[in-house]
Amino acid sequence: MTLEALNAACKNTAMEVMGIEAISIDDEQVELRMPITNAARQPMGLVHGGVNMLLAETAASMHSAYLTDMTKEAPVGIEINGSHLRSAKDGTLKTVGRVLRRTSSLVFHQVDIYHLESGQLLCSARVTNFIKPLPGANKTDR
Repeated sequence: MTLEALNAACKNTAMEVMGIEAISIDDEQVELRMPITNAARQPMGLVHGGVNMLLAETAASMHSAYLTDMTKEAPVGIEINGSHLRSAKDGTLKTVGRVLRRTSSLVFHQVDIYHLESGQLLCSARVTNFIKPLPGANKTDR
C-alpha cells in the first residue's frame, strides 16, 4: 500500500474526523500528524487519553496494513496499552510507530506520541496486530 492509499482509506472514519494524516511510511516505521482541536480535548482542555489510544492504534494498524498483502490478509488490533506521560492543550501531535517484532501472524509496535511544537513525549504505547487471513485466501501463498 502507498501512503496515498492509506490516507485515502481514512475517508469517512474517525481518522478523518480527527484530522489524522500519515506523513511518512517505510518498512520500519510510520509517522502521523494530528491537530489538537476541541474534538480531541477532554473537559479540562487537555488531549483526551482515548485520543492518544486512537492515534496509537491507527499508527500500528496503518503500518501493519502497509507491511501486509491486503489481498490475502488484514491486520486486526488485538492488544493496546499506553502510558500518558504529559499533556498538551494545543498545537499538533506527532505520532511515530516502529516495529518491535514481526512474526508470520503478529506485528508488535512501539508507538510514541509527541507534542510537535515542544518535542515533548506525551504518550508511549505498545500495540499488537494479528494478521488475519482473509476468507478464501491461501495462507501458504504468503
